[in-house]
Amino acid sequence: MPHALTLNAGSSSLKFGFFELGSDGTQDPDPRIVGLIERIGGQPHLRATRDDGTVISDAPLPPEAAADHATALERMLELLRAERPHAQIAAVGHRVVHGGPDFAAPVAIDAAVLDRLTAFEPLAPLHQPFNLAGVRAALAAFPQAVQVACFDTAFHRHHPWVNDTFALPRSYYDQGVRRYGFHGLSYEYIAGRLAEIAPHLHAGRVIVAHLGNGASMCGMIAGRSIASTMGFSALDGLPMGTRSGQLDPGVVLYLMQHEGMGADEIADLLYKRSGLLGLSGLSNDMRKLEEADTDAAREAIAYFVFRIRREVGGLAAALGGLDALVFCGGIGENSAPLRQKVCEGMGWIGMELDEARNLRAETRISTDLSRVRVLVIPTDEEIVIARAARDMLNQRP
Repeated sequence: MPHALTLNAGSSSLKFGFFELGSDGTQDPDPRIVGLIERIGGQPHLRATRDDGTVISDAPLPPEAAADHATALERMLELLRAERPHAQIAAVGHRVVHGGPDFAAPVAIDAAVLDRLTAFEPLAPLHQPFNLAGVRAALAAFPQAVQVACFDTAFHRHHPWVNDTFALPRSYYDQGVRRYGFHGLSYEYIAGRLAEIAPHLHAGRVIVAHLGNGASMCGMIAGRSIASTMGFSALDGLPMGTRSGQLDPGVVLYLMQHEGMGADEIADLLYKRSGLLGLSGLSNDMRKLEEADTDAAREAIAYFVFRIRREVGGLAAALGGLDALVFCGGIGENSAPLRQKVCEGMGWIGMELDEARNLRAETRISTDLSRVRVLVIPTDEEIVIARAARDMLNQRP
């Protein structure tokens, strides 16, 4: 029976999923094993579980076992071979952060596509090179499998022009300097789930808040992205774990002209030393900030909440109103205090939180009388990638 492997390669991590595709290729991919190798190139650690929740591995690895993405992939394959020795991996689906202006849907990877994706590395320097390192490792490991790139930008490629452009000379837009938006695989999953569990909301105006170490928000009408808080890069919009979020470009000029900082120093500041970590001086982990009894931690959370609430208003204006707000992502799904802070005092837009439902993290956490529904829907980017891999496999002669 054919199987699909999903890979989500980060700078020092490799998240993977192993899916059974079924005999005729029409069934929804069935997850069998999910796992993560983290701290690649340092002190690596492997966690993996079966679909029934059984833990297969939760232990450190020798540094040489995951010195880079290629060796990490080999270690993952050893685990899969031990668990499923006769499994046929027919397709490999990859999360690729940036598809540029070219790719609005999943695409089979060949040499030309890989070259084009490599050209987008400057647009996502903390993600794209590592995504493609995972692709190259998988191409070597599975030369006969269909390899499929699934893009975080693709979901947003149908924005109205005014939501896609910057007020720069038009030649820059033509060469690709435009708003792209990210977290598209997550938003695609949430749109699909809404169509299943609340079709009347899916047909309406919805804001989805994907809140995690990377954070963004998306405004949808009838399941299609209309506007996103992220723009040209994954730095824009909300503050994140270590990323600054929205920033006056004059700040960058000031850092260059008066602080003498070069491009690499500024990139390190904005991508790795800002956000919740920079504001709190403590951590990029929301759980630690919520537990901390310091003014700086409270202020970091307050700024995060302020930006979310501000974007709710802006996205609602772009949508022409609001029917639902959906929380997803590690923080959105797990932090009841954060959700409460976001929704407090939002009666002006028709939003009323049910505190008991929120504490229980029910799917619907708004009151019965709330005009705007507030939902918590766990996201699943891996199943979106697995479906794309299955569909591409079905298209192969």
